[in-house]
Amino acid sequence: MKSYPIILLFLLSLFVFSCSDSLTDIGSGIQPSSDQIKIGTDTFHLSSETVPVDFVYSKTDSFMLGNYYDTKFGSTHADILAQVNCPVGFKFPAETGLHADSASVVLVYYTWFGDKYSPLDVNIYEMNKSTFNYTTLYPTNLDPTVYTDKTSSNKLSQRIFSAKDPGVTRSDSTSIRFPLSSTFVQRFFSSTDFSSTDNFLKEFKGIYITANYGTASLLNVSKIFIYYYYHYTYITKNIHGGDSTVTVNNSLAFPANSEVRQVNHFVHADRTTVFRPADEANYVASPANLNTRVSIPLSRIKQRMDAGIANKKLTINSAVLKVEITDLDLDTTVSAPTVKYMLLIKESAIDRFFSKKELPSDTCAVLATHTSSLITNSTTVYEDYYKFGIAKLIANELKVANLKGVNPADQLNLRLIPVQVTYNSSGSITSVKHDYLLSAVTFRSAKNTVSPMRVNVVYSGF
Repeated sequence: MKSYPIILLFLLSLFVFSCSDSLTDIGSGIQPSSDQIKIGTDTFHLSSETVPVDFVYSKTDSFMLGNYYDTKFGSTHADILAQVNCPVGFKFPAETGLHADSASVVLVYYTWFGDKYSPLDVNIYEMNKSTFNYTTLYPTNLDPTVYTDKTSSNKLSQRIFSAKDPGVTRSDSTSIRFPLSSTFVQRFFSSTDFSSTDNFLKEFKGIYITANYGTASLLNVSKIFIYYYYHYTYITKNIHGGDSTVTVNNSLAFPANSEVRQVNHFVHADRTTVFRPADEANYVASPANLNTRVSIPLSRIKQRMDAGIANKKLTINSAVLKVEITDLDLDTTVSAPTVKYMLLIKESAIDRFFSKKELPSDTCAVLATHTSSLITNSTTVYEDYYKFGIAKLIANELKVANLKGVNPADQLNLRLIPVQVTYNSSGSITSVKHDYLLSAVTFRSAKNTVSPMRVNVVYSGF
């Protein structure tokens, strides 16, 4: 009798083991091996390098002006060449008392980078040699001497000031006014043709705005105007039957707007002597300074995935490139602000993408935002990174190669580029442009010994 419980326990164990084994194999037991879904994961190491950028094509709606020195990236000099638009069709009143009073260039800025009390010596010259063609793209490293003579006889105005007025003597702390000479005022009054923008630009080609000294301040100029002031008088009868003289004061605004061309000119004169690249890190800096090239081993990825799915139909479920920021400097008073938006784009598509004002697409360009998140199992330590989902980009490259009947390229070269992004009220992206403001970031390279740049891939075969 005592043996019954032991026998019963033994039989129950056999039953449970048998059920477990059949549950584990139930899928393979009813599915032919040729129909099994193969799932694989793999990590692929990349190659990366920092690439100097001599220029980008300038299409801006705000401008940098001034000089700034960064101990890591060197100096940035920014100046502006700008056409201004005229009030098309305007004619001065045909009054005998018409008189030209004054004119001035006004720069409007709301933000700046660097030392707000560092002096800027800003000079304005007339573009007296040549001007811009509206339909032409102009590089940010163009030669200003093609467009203007920087001579005293060609100088329109000059002022020394700081981004923030320490003495609070300026009535408008977000703009600076440059009075223009009486010669300039009379010239506009007597001969300027306002019949069309083209005719106006033939007579007045534009202005060149540059800062001669200072190494600690960059203005973010949002608007540029020339204001022209005049008055006229006329005689009218008063209520007593006598004559009264009426004076009318008026002004004209000549804006540097989207209907004419402006170019922000950038110079990094000491980049090769100050900037020191390192194997462990890659760098991105703007404006028009440094990018990073990322080379993905496309052919090797394809070979490894094909081997993992055993001649089944390949699907790339995910491919994630995580660019890990290092040496993050939160003190933006002494270093460039961290790049907010980063674009990962095929090198072959860069010019087309920006010139045609394209938007990010998963098969050409992928956008990422600077992200800061808590490290797992930590309540105080954060990691900063940009995360790019590139599964569709890789899949499209493999598909195109297959349609052409060729093997995938050994390397797919991509570029990390800092950009400015505009969203509409519903959160959709409406524009992506080169970043023309001061920003920079350092991140771990493909040769980094702590955490090398890599792409993690999940794929399946059906």
